[in-house]
Amino acid sequence: MSRPAIPQFDLTGRVALVTGASSGFGEHWSRLLAAAGAKVVLAARRIDRLENVAAEIRAGGAEAMAVVLDVTDEAATVAAYDAAESMFGTVDTIVANAGISDDRLALDLPADSFEQTVAINLTGVFKTVREGARRLIAADMAASGRVVIVSSITAKKPYAAMTAYAASKAGVLHMSRLLAKEWARKGICVNAILPGYIETEMTGELFAPGNKGGEWLLKSFPRRALTPIEAMDTPLLFFASDLARHVTGAELVVDDGQSL
Repeated sequence: MSRPAIPQFDLTGRVALVTGASSGFGEHWSRLLAAAGAKVVLAARRIDRLENVAAEIRAGGAEAMAVVLDVTDEAATVAAYDAAESMFGTVDTIVANAGISDDRLALDLPADSFEQTVAINLTGVFKTVREGARRLIAADMAASGRVVIVSSITAKKPYAAMTAYAASKAGVLHMSRLLAKEWARKGICVNAILPGYIETEMTGELFAPGNKGGEWLLKSFPRRALTPIEAMDTPLLFFASDLARHVTGAELVVDDGQSL
């Protein structure tokens, strides 16, 4: 008996825009999407870092470009999509990853820091994915649309000193479900990934040797370890691919059991 063909994550022909692409998940995923065949638009505020990563991707034989994007600025969001379209065509794969965190206890957290966190992590995601959806619909390409929104395990489980970050990530998680339902008949798939504590620049200080809070947190995890960033690869590729054309409104926790 012959074995059925195993589907592959082939993103050839796709145009992917990744926010927060100058470091962490965004940089890693930009390289991953390019390796899978997508044309990648790296978007963030730090253009020098973006240009370096884009140049490395191009040196490897893939197609990539860098665009300056402050996700809180709607005009900048429109300009980023304009630049992407002029180079590669309509963006059909949107990875809304840009985010910040201020890990102070609520009583010590300034209101303007809370507001900035929400502006980037929640409102910025809305502006990013709404602009992409508008263009997909206008180009009659909604059926190929893939939106991947990055939430967090803190959206579901309370952690100390995470009020602003966790509240924004809970909001963005529910927004992903709302958008999935609203855009379902148009064909756009919207799904969310909920990472745990993963080895990135953002977690570097917390888990640096000697940081008592990080040491305590590690001990609370069932496997006593951070999750390697490569653990995110398969979920991202799946949600971005044609294999996920019948998956929308889903949420996938990738935390190695940290939130158990």
